[in-house]
Parts: sequence; C-alpha cells; structure tokens
Amino acid sequence: MPPPHDPLAGLDPEQREAAELPAGPVAILAGAGTGKTRTITHRIAQLVLSGQATPEHVLAVTFTTRAAGELRARLRTLGIPAVQARTFHAAARRQLGYFWPRGIGGSMPPLVESKLRLVGEAAGRARLELRGTDLRDAASEIEWAKATLTTADTYVKAAADARREPPRAPEEIARLLAAYDETKLRAGVIDFDDLLLLLAGMLDEHRDIAAEVRAQYRHFVVDEYQDVTPLQQCLLDAWIGDRDSLTVVGDPNQTIYSFTGATPSYLLRFSARYPDAQVVRLTRDYRSTPQVVGLANAVIARAGDVPRGARLALVAQRPVGPEPTFTAYDSEPEEARAAVRQVQRLAQSGVSYAEMAVLYRIHAQSESYEAAFATAGIPVVLRGGERFFDRAEIREAMLMLRAAGRAAEPPPGANLAEQVAEVLAVTGREGWRPDAPPPGGGAARERWDNLAALAALAEGHHDLPSFLADLEDRVATQHVPTVQGVTLATIHAAKGLEWDAVWLVGLTDGTLPLIHAQSAAEIEEERRLLYVGITRARKHLALSWAAARQEGGRGNRRRSRFLDGIAPESRTAAQPDARRARRAPAALPEDVDPELFGRLREWRKETAGELRQPAFCVFTDATLHTIAARRPRSREELAGIPGVGAAKLDKYSQAVIGIVSADPPA
Repeated sequence: MPPPHDPLAGLDPEQREAAELPAGPVAILAGAGTGKTRTITHRIAQLVLSGQATPEHVLAVTFTTRAAGELRARLRTLGIPAVQARTFHAAARRQLGYFWPRGIGGSMPPLVESKLRLVGEAAGRARLELRGTDLRDAASEIEWAKATLTTADTYVKAAADARREPPRAPEEIARLLAAYDETKLRAGVIDFDDLLLLLAGMLDEHRDIAAEVRAQYRHFVVDEYQDVTPLQQCLLDAWIGDRDSLTVVGDPNQTIYSFTGATPSYLLRFSARYPDAQVVRLTRDYRSTPQVVGLANAVIARAGDVPRGARLALVAQRPVGPEPTFTAYDSEPEEARAAVRQVQRLAQSGVSYAEMAVLYRIHAQSESYEAAFATAGIPVVLRGGERFFDRAEIREAMLMLRAAGRAAEPPPGANLAEQVAEVLAVTGREGWRPDAPPPGGGAARERWDNLAALAALAEGHHDLPSFLADLEDRVATQHVPTVQGVTLATIHAAKGLEWDAVWLVGLTDGTLPLIHAQSAAEIEEERRLLYVGITRARKHLALSWAAARQEGGRGNRRRSRFLDGIAPESRTAAQPDARRARRAPAALPEDVDPELFGRLREWRKETAGELRQPAFCVFTDATLHTIAARRPRSREELAGIPGVGAAKLDKYSQAVIGIVSADPPA
C-alpha cells in the first residue's frame, strides 16, 4: 500500500476548515465547482489518519454509482481504500442480503430491475387499463409514493398536499399502490424501493441487527444531501441511531429532484436538528470562468425560496474567458444547425468533442440535434440511452478480453495496448484498429468510438489481469470511459458532470420553465435547473431559443422568463414579446462577415416582398450565415450549402453570387 498522503495538503482555507473539524455533525454547503468531492474525501482521510475513525467504520453514501466509484478511487489515492463508498441502494442491498436469513428467514427474494411488468399486472388486478406512457407514469408515481413514505391509505391526501398530477385519479392510484404490493408478494420478488424500506424496518424491529450494523458503521458521510428523500432519511436515521458523527454535503441551489420526492429540508434544517453542528460554506469555484460564474450568480440571485443563510454566491478562481452568448433563432432546426457550426469551429480550435455538450430540458428536444449532428458527421453521446457496458460491441469485446486473460501467459515485454488492440481487431464484422480511420458517422461511427474508449482504458495498466480487474470494477459501478463525441443530454442527466463548452438550447417559456410548472415552488425549481445547466460549463457557454418548433412555423414562442434582466437585449426591455424577440438580431457566428450578411438579408427582404412570402421562405438566417462565411462564387459552391436546394439554386444563384462577388459599397 502506498504511504498515506497529507489529507490537508492542497486544500483552500474553507476546504481545510471542513476537513479539520472533529468527528461530529458537520454540514458543508458546497456550491457548484467548489471541490466538494475533494473536501469530503480529505475529511474522511483526516478522520482516519488522526485516529478519530478507522476506515472499516466509515460509510460514505452517494446517489450514483459513478459518484461512489469516484469516491473510492480518490480514497485509494489517499491511502485509505477500506472505506465503504456506496449508493443508498447498494449499501442497503448488501446489508439486507446479509441479515435477511436472521431477520426474516430464508434467502432474500430476487430483485426486479424494472417494475413496469409488475405495474401492468397490478393495474389488471386493480381493474385499471394502463399502457405506454400511462404505465410508465404510474410506475413513477409508485416510486414517488415509496420515496415519501406514502401508503395506499394516505396517498390521496399526500398527493393533494404535494400538488401531484398523477396519470389517473388519485383514488385509482391508491388502489394501484395496494395492488402493486400484493402483486410483488405473490410473485415473491422485491424492487429497489423495498431495499430501503425493508432494511429500515428490519433495523427498527430487530435491536440485535441494528446494534451490529451500528457497531460496524460509526461515521457517516452523505453526498448531495439536498436530494435526500424521506425514505432515504429514514434509513439514514436507522443507521445512525443516537449518534452524531455525520457529515453532509449539498447545495440548496442545485435542488432539482423534488418530483422524485427529494427535499432540501433536511439540509436546510440540519443545524436545528443538531444544535452543535458546524457549518462550512464552499464558494470558491474552480470549474468555470468569471463570465460563466457571473451569469450563474445572476440567475440564482433571483431565486425566491432559498433562505438567506443558505445562499451561496460563487467566486470564480479561473482566468477570464469569453462572454456567454444569447441567441434567438427562427426555428429549432436552425438553432440545431447553428450549434453544429459552433461545435465545428471549436473543434478546429482544438477543443475535443468529448469536452462539448448540448443540454436541453426534456428528451423530446434531442431530435433536431441528433439529426443535425448526424448530417454533419459529428459523433454524439446520447446520455440516458443504452448504458455503455450494456452495448453489444462492448459486451462482446469484454468476453473476448476475458478469454484472452485466461489464455497462456503473454511473452515477456508484451505491450498491453497491442494485446488489447489485437483482441478488438476481431470483434464484430469490421473489428477495430487504432490505426484505421473511423467510419463517417451513424451507428458504425458510434460503435467505433465506443471500442476506442474501451481500448483507451488500458493506458496506465501493465498487464491484462489488472486491466480486466479495473473493467470489472467499472462494470459494477457503471464508471464508464470518456467517449469521443458531443454529449446530448437533459440538464437533469448532466447533473454532476462538466465540459469545456456547453450549449443550453430551447430556452423558451413552456419548456424552461415547463408549462406544467405553476406554483411558486415549481417555478423556482425550474430556475435552479437553469443554474445547474449554466454551471456545467468551464469556459464556453451559449444560451439559445427558437421562436418556432419547425421551419416556417408560427414564431410565437417567448424566450424563457429566467433570462429577463440577464440576457443583454433585456436590459432595455425586461418583457419583450415573442414577435419582438424574433425580430431582435441574433449574435453572428465568428466566421460570418457582418457586412456581407447584412447585404444578403437586405436582398432577401426585397425578394420576399416581391414574392409576397415570409423572408425565411427565400433563405433562413442559418443559410445566409453559411453563405456569408463560405462566400460561394459559383453555382457548384452554392449548391453545397445546406438549405440551397435545386429550385432555390435556379431562382437565386445569380443574385446571391453577384452579392458575394461584388465589392462592398464605399
């Protein structure tokens, strides 16, 4: 084992204060990019190396397997690998499986990965017809009920108090809840919610088991504490008992999961529950430029539901960078194509695709961007889709790597990277070779990029057994490698991640905030979602919106109200209507000649007037941008520009080429 590192080395004053506090109740209010993971891992190391705790007696709880894997990796680096870092569900599953024979008897029932089939059976039992979206919504409603400790008997009132909008009448959902529990019991299975419920119940009913668990775990750390649900808090209370060695870390400004039952109240009331609690605030932002941080602070400063004592104004620590851009577009396809052009320019300047992300509010918004990036031949990583290690090519590659690991010992001096490449060269139909050019796009390119990411993981390992061990750990924790592609994701899916460049798109009222957000609390959560999206960016940040969904559609969408008073054009008019927002000139891409673009727009206006058509029917702004950037001087060059079809080429090529070729007026 490597010698332990100094747990206080390299910490800023606030991080050091949090790490040095003695065992006891500690709340760390950590803003975005302030090094919370670094702080809590160094705090754990300080507790261990100062003799206040032993590694085996510490349980660190996270909300994602990725975060748990990162915690374990950092703790190993600090020389204390024995600390348990798990998600709530993983920790509960392990303990429940161990104590089930003693507390309940027999073996723990099988765990169902998806509850949809059981919900469908329960719906039939409750005489309800649920299909498709309604079935998924009903499953989500069941998860909310379990997370908030709501039973079939209390659901109707609880749903009303929480202003829920269930897919069916509350009385019907209450019947479904009862039928669902009965269906599980008959099938002899449990779901993920049961892991927490059953363990909390077991610890409450069996004092001997509770005593054994509490003897094992004496110090607790909870990450993302603003997102704890009543059920998770119930289990945490059962783990802790009457002790108080608890460190929680969270940010009220990043509370974005209340629809799942999460509540920041446990974080905000931590000092009331533990009067001796120490509270430390981390506000030095090491992630983003002052320009990004300034915008994030401006957005969250308008929030109306965060107590004054819990507000965190970030202080940027990075050098200055470019100003965030705010751009209006006529339509979503135009907005998507503009994002693609900007991605291409950044890629040419040296920013890798893996360091770029397009973030939106809901999954349905991804369609335009998937199409635009596919047309441009740019690889994408769609978060929220099939998991990396579940992909067919990755499963096949890992099977072949395991087989290679069981084969005869490689010759002395064998290069691991070459061994791995040799295995991957015979996967699938085409195989993968590091010296072969990637396919142009589509599924083949995605498959190539996935295998390239898998091969890159071999770096840092000396032999195949250690590489395979690392892969098995990554599979268990879903710690996926970086794939070379532009990330497309909802803002919710982007929580906890960061990129050099971020595009926040589709920022219209009705989308952010969602049209369903009506109460003050719901509106404020939507505002926090925008804040989370902004704070994913390290350096480059673009915010945009479109007046219409489709090209040629009615441009009646209004820019998100959260940008009022923040976006540059709103400094003179805080409430521009949709028509005015559509007329406002959008910021031009860097490679567009503004003088030429102005002449093209003037020609388009005159031409549209003569034809008695809307201007975009001649050419969209996106097409004019490209013309002004490429300056085509022949029909062939003009024909290669997106948006210039055969009919428009015949109608307008002579005029456009004449404008491009002409010297600008004196």
